[in-house]
Amino acid sequence: MELVKVNGAVNVKKLMVSVLVPVVGGSIIGAIANQRTREEYRELKKPSFSPPGWVFPIVWTGLYKAMGIAEYRASAKAKNQEEKKKALIPYEIQLGLNFLWSFLFFKWGLRGTAFIEMAVMFGIITWTTYEFYQIDPLAGHLMVPYIMWVTFALGLNYSIWKWNDD
Repeated sequence: MELVKVNGAVNVKKLMVSVLVPVVGGSIIGAIANQRTREEYRELKKPSFSPPGWVFPIVWTGLYKAMGIAEYRASAKAKNQEEKKKALIPYEIQLGLNFLWSFLFFKWGLRGTAFIEMAVMFGIITWTTYEFYQIDPLAGHLMVPYIMWVTFALGLNYSIWKWNDD
């Protein structure tokens, strides 16, 4: 409970919106972008460090929850609208890029483009993390697992792209 308390209180409505936007948005986008792609993904050549498919929705749900809590904390702790906007602009951009990636990689099979897009997304996630940390160190720390996962996913995306570039 302490994780979601800001200045000793919890704004339940704001917290719910902050968490549900990435969790529900990611679930809907994933369902749409991954329609009829499971078999194709199974057929791709993948590196030995590629986790089984069932790992991805579990990891992403946790990451989306953490980033939603981070957004909630940074928004609530921002001193003014300008500081809040400075943090939320990169957050919203990275979230949009996150949702776009599934279409690039799975739906449209543009794995090289997806890799480049993810590299840009990585930079914007790092920027978001920095901005959140300036407002609330805990919010910044909540973004670190996301950075780590996207670093891993960059290597996985690159490998799949190069091993299946035909």
